[in-house]
Amino acid sequence: MELRHLHYFKAVATELHFGRAAEKLHISQPPLTRQIKDLEKELGVILFYRNNKRVELTNAGRYFLQECDQLMQQLEKAKLMTKQLHQAISGDFRLGYISSTPKKMLAKILKQIKNDFPYLHVYLYETSSQKQKTALENGKLDLGILRAPIFTTNLQVYSLFKDSFCLATPKKWGKDIHALTLMQEDFISYNSSYADDYHNQIIACANRIGFHPQIVHECNTMHSILELVANGLGIAFVPTSVAKQNTELPLEFHALKEQDIQTEVILAYDNKSQHPVLQQFITLIKKYYTA
Repeated sequence: MELRHLHYFKAVATELHFGRAAEKLHISQPPLTRQIKDLEKELGVILFYRNNKRVELTNAGRYFLQECDQLMQQLEKAKLMTKQLHQAISGDFRLGYISSTPKKMLAKILKQIKNDFPYLHVYLYETSSQKQKTALENGKLDLGILRAPIFTTNLQVYSLFKDSFCLATPKKWGKDIHALTLMQEDFISYNSSYADDYHNQIIACANRIGFHPQIVHECNTMHSILELVANGLGIAFVPTSVAKQNTELPLEFHALKEQDIQTEVILAYDNKSQHPVLQQFITLIKKYYTA
């Protein structure tokens, strides 16, 4: 039995007509009929009932069609795997991201990538925008999800979305949001040396309301900031997109009237990159981040 026998059988089983199947296969009908007879002889079964009016699968033919479909699917998968290995898509991909990146979104992307490129090894790096910029320029990252501004001529930048700020407080905080109240509260934010631009945006947001925040705790991840808020150690200005992420922490998020202070989330990568999976990652991140 050769592979062409399976293709010929599948065509006849689909069309249930030798003439149409022959046209679909771009061969004449007599050779197709001979190939099907040879296949039946090798299997020792009758695959089709046929007369002058119609062609119909036998029980054996229906079973063989199911098995044939599975074999063809397995063959296509093997061809895809072989092609991916040939194209070196069995290597590594290094993705950087800021700590406020939705982890459910990352999980969806990684599952899709694993399904499409099962031999690719993806390494995740949660770190600041500035460190990502340096790593991207040095070739230590293939793609980064980070916050603008990024001052560089060596990287290609794509804007994902712009984000205003809201106020994160413990559950049942129950206070009015105005300058006299907020200036008496302890605030939690990113470490100024870790995320300098973000830190300055927080100060600008508070100044726009009419006070200067008393920052008593500084962290390096958004989750750490939210955990400290949830445990009553202070309140925090956070991007509004963070409030949309599901969290089990006992928190409340309050909208601010001052919406003109915004932070921008971007994608960045080396504009000379030739990584074969880069565009797939970019497409998926755009799809899930803007959904």
